[in-house]
Amino acid sequence: MGLYELPRRSGEAHLYRLNHPLAEALLAQAKDRDLPPAEICFHYGLHDGKVSQLEPFIGKTGWLTLSLFSVESLDQAEDHMIIAASTDEGEMLEEEVAVRLLMLPGNLAEQIHGSQPAQLNASIQYRQAAIQRGISERNARFFEAEADKLDGWADDLKVGLEREIKELDRQIKEARRATTTALTLEEKLAGQKQIKAFESQRNLKRRSLFEAQDEVDRQRDELIVQIEGKLQQRHELLPLFSIRWRLMHD
Repeated sequence: MGLYELPRRSGEAHLYRLNHPLAEALLAQAKDRDLPPAEICFHYGLHDGKVSQLEPFIGKTGWLTLSLFSVESLDQAEDHMIIAASTDEGEMLEEEVAVRLLMLPGNLAEQIHGSQPAQLNASIQYRQAAIQRGISERNARFFEAEADKLDGWADDLKVGLEREIKELDRQIKEARRATTTALTLEEKLAGQKQIKAFESQRNLKRRSLFEAQDEVDRQRDELIVQIEGKLQQRHELLPLFSIRWRLMHD
């Protein structure tokens, strides 16, 4: 209970927004309504301002349908409104034009019977396919980005380990040279111990390099399995309403 504002003006009221519980309840109630086909007369002259996109359709009649297309993919759910409209002569209205038509003042003319023309169903199917294709392309970019991050991490790790191995090779060569030129037995033994220590470190770094590559391969396999498991899109088309429309000048 209380005052709501959209947009916020005074700051002394609740901000009415799309994800507000009240808005969600109203949307759910509206989507659950049983709306049989009806004829709506839209009045262009009662609209405030000029809508040049609609002027060619003044005096014409046709069909319009609105559906809610829900898609779940990669653990994400999203909703899309699909609107399709045509004239009785078979001319399809652009989506933006159909939306503008619904913004005009209108009144319910009568309840009607019948079904919408097949070309509207074809238009809806085309829009569904376009939405699903866009989601698939977006998911492909996501997979590519994840794979690139994994490869980048692997390259950085590989370069770092190879640099350390090269440094150990240099230290081993210097230690061998120093051992060769050593004069006393004690110095030669100390040199051999140092060489052995460097070689142990180098062997450890080499094993780390192989293990890192194995880990990268394992993570890439997990990423592929994870993406494959979420690749299948689950979708649902919910028709909201269909109307016969008539666009009047006055």
